[in-house]
Amino acid sequence: MCKTNNPAEDPRLEEIGRRIKALRINKGYKSAEIFAYEHGLNRVSYWRMEKGCNITFTSLLRLLDIHGITLEEFFLKQPDEMEINK
Repeated sequence: MCKTNNPAEDPRLEEIGRRIKALRINKGYKSAEIFAYEHGLNRVSYWRMEKGCNITFTSLLRLLDIHGITLEEFFLKQPDEMEINK
């Protein structure tokens, strides 16, 4: 289990977290807290997702819907190549 001060134990989860963070930044949000608030997400849960912790398929799919991208785009493209809805 991922603790708040420790990174994800699996490098694949860390990569998912990096991609989630890159999507937020590419959408123009510097603050994870503001992004979470404006999209009705729990800020602590969202912070953990960006760290590669506490990621469920349901929460990942919700984030992809917020950004207007598919699961395929999320995993196959680099974050700067994804066309996100701003």
